Amino acid sequence: MGDFNAKVGARRIGNTVGSHGLGEINERGEMLVGWCQENDLVVANTWFENHPRRKWTWISPGDKYRNQIDYVLIQSRFRNAVLSAKTMPVQSRLWKRP
Repeated sequence: MGDFNAKVGARRIGNTVGSHGLGEINERGEMLVGWCQENDLVVANTWFENHPRRKWTWISPGDKYRNQIDYVLIQSRFRNAVLSAKTMPVQSRLWKRP
């Protein structure tokens, strides 16, 4: 699990990124996906259909933007062992959430 500050988007990329991410991929996301592919890793929290409020991990000041920038990376051989991955609501107004 990591605070990658990258956006891998909602488009499936091989067996690395599922189609249930949030938003569009950015440059840091492309670098993260490449690193995952080189190291046989899967972005686990992009493989499960969840409501958008269960995907975002960052909110901009003023509540204008919400992005998914934190990910759970696992070895591809363990992909089927993960049954769910989603963010949980918090009571505080922090910009980041678990």
